[in-house]
Amino acid sequence: MRHTSIKKESGAIQSTEDLPITYDMYLPSNAVASLPVVIFIHGFKGFKDWGAFPDACFEIARSGCAVIAMNFSRNGVEGHNDTFDRLDLFQDETFTQDLADIRSVIDALQSQKIKSNSTTLETDYIALIGHSRGGHTAVTAAAEFNEVSTLITWAAVADYTKHFPPEMIKDWEKKGYTEIKNSRTGQLMRVNKSVYDDLLENADLLVAVKRVQSLMIPCCFIHGTLDKAVPMNNSQMLFQMCRSAEKERIMINGADHTFGISHPWVEDDISEHFSTVVEKTIEWLETYFLRHNM
Repeated sequence: MRHTSIKKESGAIQSTEDLPITYDMYLPSNAVASLPVVIFIHGFKGFKDWGAFPDACFEIARSGCAVIAMNFSRNGVEGHNDTFDRLDLFQDETFTQDLADIRSVIDALQSQKIKSNSTTLETDYIALIGHSRGGHTAVTAAAEFNEVSTLITWAAVADYTKHFPPEMIKDWEKKGYTEIKNSRTGQLMRVNKSVYDDLLENADLLVAVKRVQSLMIPCCFIHGTLDKAVPMNNSQMLFQMCRSAEKERIMINGADHTFGISHPWVEDDISEHFSTVVEKTIEWLETYFLRHNM
């Protein structure tokens, strides 16, 4: 059933560091039964309101679920804004803390700290969607948390220990930090060595290509063939190493890392490539997640 009317409810919970994790919940306005839950996870230098992500969450909710789009507590964006105004937090956004933030959201759903004012949310089985670095973390969350029963990644990194360029590693070794220029805003965004150290020290827990080997749940890996930021062999590695009997790798011909969208997204329609990603995501959810939670 495709729902025509979708509403958005927003809020925040506290992280394990007592920092806010803001979220938007998209759900059918006229839902009469309990709704399965999908959590959407943004990537590096991303946030829940980036580009056409809200449009995607809206469309996915139309399929009959509640979509929780979350901001990581240290992503550098305060509240429900779309500007990087907390670079002091961003510089220490570790993979361990991102994983803990997802756990905090799941716990808040189950304790009804995150709840709908109009319907009940089914939280025993949850689907995860993650883009880029968020896809990398979504894989680890799916392996770590029993509640996750379906996984979909968009342009996910397979192994972040191999994704950092040599010049960043040299900076960390010499200065203890590196700086990345945000091409959209012109901001120099510091990333401290603590981020790199955390990943290396906890690689068995945090590296996607290691954790995907334990996944037996339905897994879908979506990637663009012209992705220069995260080459498409990343999704090939994740697909090959995944042991699930229900897995698929979907390649979007000609698509880049963000599938043709940018921020801010001011067009009336989403790009053709991103539209395909959303369609394939909904098809996967309807086949492997939503039908099993009705």
